[in-house]
Amino acid sequence: MKIRCAPSFTLLDSLRLRLLAGTLVWILVSIIVAGWGLGSLFQRHINTQFQAELKTHLDQLTAALAIDAAGKPSVSPPLSDPRFDQPYSRLYWQIDQLPEQSGPALAGLLRSRSLWDAVLKAPTPASADEARRVYTIDGPDGHALSVLERIVRPDEESAPALRLMVAADQRLMAEPIGRFTRMLVLALGVLGAGLMLAAIVQVLIGLRPLGQLRRQLGAVRAGGSRRIEGHFPTEVQPLVDDFNGVLSINAEIVNRARVQAGNLAHSVKTPLAILANAAGHEDTPLARLIVEQVAMAQRQVDYHLARARAAAAVQASGLRTPVGPPLQALARVMGRLYAGRGLVVELGDISNDMAFRGEEQDLQEMLGNLLDNACKWATSRVVVNVAAEGGNLLFMVEDDGKGLSGAEREKVFQRGVRVDEQAAGSGLGLAIVRDLAVLYGGGVHAESAPIGGLRVVLRLPLA
Repeated sequence: MKIRCAPSFTLLDSLRLRLLAGTLVWILVSIIVAGWGLGSLFQRHINTQFQAELKTHLDQLTAALAIDAAGKPSVSPPLSDPRFDQPYSRLYWQIDQLPEQSGPALAGLLRSRSLWDAVLKAPTPASADEARRVYTIDGPDGHALSVLERIVRPDEESAPALRLMVAADQRLMAEPIGRFTRMLVLALGVLGAGLMLAAIVQVLIGLRPLGQLRRQLGAVRAGGSRRIEGHFPTEVQPLVDDFNGVLSINAEIVNRARVQAGNLAHSVKTPLAILANAAGHEDTPLARLIVEQVAMAQRQVDYHLARARAAAAVQASGLRTPVGPPLQALARVMGRLYAGRGLVVELGDISNDMAFRGEEQDLQEMLGNLLDNACKWATSRVVVNVAAEGGNLLFMVEDDGKGLSGAEREKVFQRGVRVDEQAAGSGLGLAIVRDLAVLYGGGVHAESAPIGGLRVVLRLPLA
């Protein structure tokens, strides 16, 4: 079973970004709606209060209106708000005399001191019987005024109808709304920032167990562990338990496959060995044919069993084989095996951290074939170096023999191909190395060696 922890590149692929985007958008929409609602409510409240204040002043002006015997109006006592006595204070009152018949009104018959020498120009009422109306006109300083008007007809028959007006600059209403809006934006901005920060922290803390699970899976994949360890929340723990169960079943299947492969090898090799021993006691054409075919069958069995074992091992997780010990053991074996030729097997520096992500038996199979092939063709030296490159291990096996041409370097990895028919061998060693390397996601190739012969470079996954 291969475990792939693919990184997230888009919003839809990332659970963290999906949760953050949904939460932040909801917070933003809520803040905007709340700000609009609160602003509208406050604006309505200020407008209502503004109109109520105008009505209070108009009622006070109406109550203070007096008509003498000659029908001349006056205001006594003066209105209580001191702003009516301050020039251009943004709060004004004015009394116009309406004509008995159609015609222009006598504007500014009486007016507040705050108007100074200005007169408010109000539109002609549609009807003299209209009790009260609200409209907007330009003030003495050019700014818009909200006007509350009332038509009063005195009881005296000789007295004409009067129009009473109270006006206030609309800036008196806009300024508190502006101050409130600025404070509201600041307060909601701080609240929104706090909620967003809380959402980010909540998502990061809430998804932290998934990060821990990912690291544990990486450790299993790299071979550092054979199961997922650690304590997880109740929502994640069932997934961890199920995954550990799958890992256990997978390891069991691989072990069973290895045992079956070993049993098959034993059951096939034993009859083949008996046939080879029986035929070896006779020197007849039939006996030689049997010995030759039995040897060929044994090589094929070894080749296919090696592939089957490697294929089963590749499907397993948590495999990790240190490189140093098996390579040193193989170097000692080859040194003793070819001691009669005075052959020297040299090993470069091998870090203790270097490990192959696979079975030790497969690593020994590949390195053993490479070292054996190098020792066969070497004149006096075989040099082995190991390096880590990216996520791979590079095994470089060099000999100081005669080397191979470019075409021969490709042919030697084909099954059953032998470049030199005079040398002992089956032509399967390097083919097994290539097939096992490919099964593990690696590869192998040959090139010229700096020491004069052939260098074979084996690439395998790093644990």
